[in-house]
Amino acid sequence: MPSDLRWRRLANPEREPITLVFEGEAIEADSRDSVAAAILAAGHGSTRTSPVSGRRRGPFCMMGVCFECLLEIDGIPNRQSCMVTVEDGMTVRRMAGARTANISAMR
Repeated sequence: MPSDLRWRRLANPEREPITLVFEGEAIEADSRDSVAAAILAAGHGSTRTSPVSGRRRGPFCMMGVCFECLLEIDGIPNRQSCMVTVEDGMTVRRMAGARTANISAMR
């Protein structure tokens, strides 16, 4: 459920709206948004839970340094959502708990 966050979208006459699905909910984004920005603009603050405490975590630095914005994007887990540009029809889910390494992808 979206909350009243302080993240607000500025007016942009050149906005190119697209739709992505976050946790089963269709949300509108600008085609130039990062996934993290689109989720924050839609009023969602958390993208994952901490593997230590289970507390909700969300985008913090918005430049790929903190890794707080990890999401599953189109079936691929542990993506830094602030570094991924939205695409129409993209499916996005929150990450829960500890990350797992995909060893086969590293070979």
